[in-house]
Amino acid sequence: MALIALPAHAVVIRHDVDDANYRIETSDFPALVDIPGSGHGTLIAPQWVVTAAHTLPQDHALTQVTINGQIRPVERVIVHPGYKTIPQELFDQAMATGEAVLILTIIGSSDDIALIKLTTPATDVKPIALYAGNEEFGQTFRFIGKGATGEGSKGYSPMSSQRTELRHGFNKVTSAYDRWFCYQFDTGASALPLEAVGGNGDSGGPALFDVDGEWVVAGMMSWKLAGGDVRTANQGLYGQINCNVRISHYRQWIESEIASDPAGH
Repeated sequence: MALIALPAHAVVIRHDVDDANYRIETSDFPALVDIPGSGHGTLIAPQWVVTAAHTLPQDHALTQVTINGQIRPVERVIVHPGYKTIPQELFDQAMATGEAVLILTIIGSSDDIALIKLTTPATDVKPIALYAGNEEFGQTFRFIGKGATGEGSKGYSPMSSQRTELRHGFNKVTSAYDRWFCYQFDTGASALPLEAVGGNGDSGGPALFDVDGEWVVAGMMSWKLAGGDVRTANQGLYGQINCNVRISHYRQWIESEIASDPAGH
């Protein structure tokens, strides 16, 4: 079986739970950041957003984002020095053969994280704190996004829209090490009441832990594994494994970059 390694993530839901149960309003999580086109981030300080690096334009020339329904100008972007882009040659080969294993090896070894500094602080939105621990394994988390959606019994087409309605879902961490923590789309008795996984279009969106009644950012949606031909295979099926950027691995880098900024916000 071929493995598809694809950037992405929104909310793909259980086939036996009404979609209305997954829908949420913007006011439920105003710190969610919309990257132009597709992709998300999270406001973690009044003037700072954390996101997955691959959500950014190739030249990283991001000029604005949207937070809580308002367009916010961007002052600058800081991409982690360990971020790796996928060579066009590998994309071309994957489109010719349907096999993308070497793309997976690059994604897995890449530091898929970036910081966005806003031109002015977003004073109308409460930032979300970073997870202070490093014991992700076995924890249940919540994630949020507007990307492609579908049901686990049939998945969704790679050609599906990558901007839909705002949804949230839940899952449990099945592995955590180094840059990543990962999880699987379960069904039946093993599934959570609002079990879900990501769909294309919302990479960079937050994976949240509940710590003493407060949501904190523990990860960011980044990539997934799926079986079949990368050109045609449905995604978001039960059994799919998704991986999130592990904030605990990067917390020191995030805090150092913000602290070293001349404005110090």
